[in-house]
Amino acid sequence: MSRIQRIKKGADIRLEGRPADTVSEAPSAQIYAVKPPDFEGVITKLDVRVGDNVKAGSTLFYDKKKPSVKYSSPVAGTIKDIVRGAKRRILAIEIEADSENSYVDFGVLDVSTSTRDQILSRLLEGGMFPFFRQRPFDVVANPDDLPRSIHISAFDSSPLAASTFVALDGRLADFQIGIDALAKLAGDGGVHLGLRSSDTTLAGVKNCQITYFEGPHPSGNVGVQIHHTAPLSKGEVVWTISPQDVANLGTLLKSGQYIPSRVVACGGSECKHPQHVLTLSGASISSIVEVPLKAHNGDDVRVISGSPLTGDQVSKDGYLGAHHFAIALLPEGHDPKFLLTTGWLSLGLDRFSLSNSFLSWLMPKSKEWALDTNMGGEERAFVVSGQYEKVFPMDIHPVHLVKSIIVNDIDSMEKLGIYEVSPEDFALCEYGCTSKIPVQKIVREGLDNLRNELG
Repeated sequence: MSRIQRIKKGADIRLEGRPADTVSEAPSAQIYAVKPPDFEGVITKLDVRVGDNVKAGSTLFYDKKKPSVKYSSPVAGTIKDIVRGAKRRILAIEIEADSENSYVDFGVLDVSTSTRDQILSRLLEGGMFPFFRQRPFDVVANPDDLPRSIHISAFDSSPLAASTFVALDGRLADFQIGIDALAKLAGDGGVHLGLRSSDTTLAGVKNCQITYFEGPHPSGNVGVQIHHTAPLSKGEVVWTISPQDVANLGTLLKSGQYIPSRVVACGGSECKHPQHVLTLSGASISSIVEVPLKAHNGDDVRVISGSPLTGDQVSKDGYLGAHHFAIALLPEGHDPKFLLTTGWLSLGLDRFSLSNSFLSWLMPKSKEWALDTNMGGEERAFVVSGQYEKVFPMDIHPVHLVKSIIVNDIDSMEKLGIYEVSPEDFALCEYGCTSKIPVQKIVREGLDNLRNELG
């Protein structure tokens, strides 16, 4: 039986350039990249060299600590380059795509007659398992664990997000196969699917527990949904996966082919044609969206792979992140703002604020904003102001938790609920922070330190 959860805390940031509810297919990119840093908690062990030929589904690398978890090529082609950073850390494996795609055949698997071990083995061999993430720690899931439950947020409430309704159009059969497979992978808690209260597209999905959510962002965050439906206790493990990857999982089991398709929302005030684009994970940004040389105000354009609140800044020659379903084009905002006209003493009719500091709070809630990436200040004293609590819809004290992470007080971190959170849950806190604290980075470091401490 479904139920409704109402999220009261949070805020919707409506940016200009929302993508239209249409999907166009991107031209095949010449270069694709699989980036190990996209997969938190992985120690990379290469399985290919420059010049090797691969098929779609061929293993590129695996996790040194969990060799069964394999990371696959999204296309057939030739290994063009292995990009390394400091201390020879592998940053990306670039594949030059062939003119015609060819696939590794993993074979068809009937979910209804298969065991949990058979399904898990197929996902590991077929390269789909790395798209599972676990709580606690928000890292790639461990296939040796039996998760208490598996959670899917079927909507994204962040700015300029892709529409799940658009992304899964025509793929409901694959999505149902994926849900059936997840039901066999999950423990006694089963599969939980979070929907908008107005969503009727996925309301008929079977073999899962449906919960409807109402309220502003971050109601679409899977961590918020877990907190309000089945909170995580110490010692428990849950897995999460995106709805598009559930459908890709179903495609793998139905066809035996690894096809990490992505319907990407291309938007932002500097995007000429805001729309949804069908492509593959790791595709080059230039193949998905046209990046203008300059913004409308003459400033540079920032390209963000993922949400404007949580995504990664990339160059126009960069690549779509493994867990990203959006590309945002925003003006950089390098120029300082004069305090009386466009700064903090201005009326602010054209500036969005989470507080009532500017008169923009008088504007209709449906108004869309053309915001740049200017931080409006620099890091300063971290004080208790009550700002975080207004947009953090969990029964957790966010400021106290962040401060305990800063001083690396493990006992306090555990008591304050670090096992339930991920960096994306603090995105609005970081956006509205007058102290300009890099909250998401701090939370990520805290999770990594705690995971290393616990072994």
